[in-house]
Amino acid sequence: MSKYLTGDKDGIAEFISRFDVFLFDCDGVLWSGDHLFEGTVETLEMLRSKGKQVVFVTNNSTKSRADYKKKLESMGIPASVDEVFGSSYSAAIYISRILSLPPSQKTVFVLGESGIETELDSESIPHIGGTDPAYNRLIDPKDYTSIASGETLDPSVGVVLAGLDFHLNYLKLAYAFAYLQRGAKFLATNTDTTLPSARSLFPGAGAISAPLIAMMGGERPMAFGKPSQAMMDAIEGKFRFDRKKACMVGDRLDTDIRFGIEGGLGGTLCVLTGVTKSEKEWEGEDREVVPTAWVKRLGDLRG
Repeated sequence: MSKYLTGDKDGIAEFISRFDVFLFDCDGVLWSGDHLFEGTVETLEMLRSKGKQVVFVTNNSTKSRADYKKKLESMGIPASVDEVFGSSYSAAIYISRILSLPPSQKTVFVLGESGIETELDSESIPHIGGTDPAYNRLIDPKDYTSIASGETLDPSVGVVLAGLDFHLNYLKLAYAFAYLQRGAKFLATNTDTTLPSARSLFPGAGAISAPLIAMMGGERPMAFGKPSQAMMDAIEGKFRFDRKKACMVGDRLDTDIRFGIEGGLGGTLCVLTGVTKSEKEWEGEDREVVPTAWVKRLGDLRG
């Protein structure tokens, strides 16, 4: 049973005392779009004043770690690049250091924004697609022939990496599908179905990879965002913490809370300012994903 902490000063103090590290989702927890939730800055300051380590773990692939540092600071939240761990960075680390590709097929075809490109650049990974304006157009009848024949395909592409792409079009999907048909590895920064913003929900990165999954007969990409444990392993490897003394704070049951539970963390905390709107969403005997505790908003941790 999940414990309700809002208004419970003693319960909050006891809960916080259990952990040395707090992993925070960002969108839907700290803010929604450009709206910072009340009490966010003060809560993070309070945790740091108690000696707690704070790590920002985001599935949003559109921003690099440096971009997220800038956003955090623009919201009045002090942060360093090393405190940010994103799905784009996680994917780049996997491609450069773990994935075994033929020497002649090291290029990544990107469905996504500059955040992915920046993190690929940080690992010296060649890439095409992404924000290249050459792909930001309607498909032309000649494209069908040139793609089918392979004339306009880059033979060095060995990976298709799908993330949130604000400029997705038929041409990009056609190229991605062609590369996958020719044996490219199918990867995704994350598969979130929705993105919380402006106090509402919009299509997430999962909506970008979904058409390709259908085209590939149900083949799903290897994903690196929450709840992927590849991401948890990478975070633990970087920050070197005791999982039992760590807590995941998030707004999504299927990604954030599941990430913490399957990762064997000491606790999870759900806030109701993002995707999850009510405790009724995890109530019931058959529910597998139940947070350790919950609050209406992050600022409630101030007691």
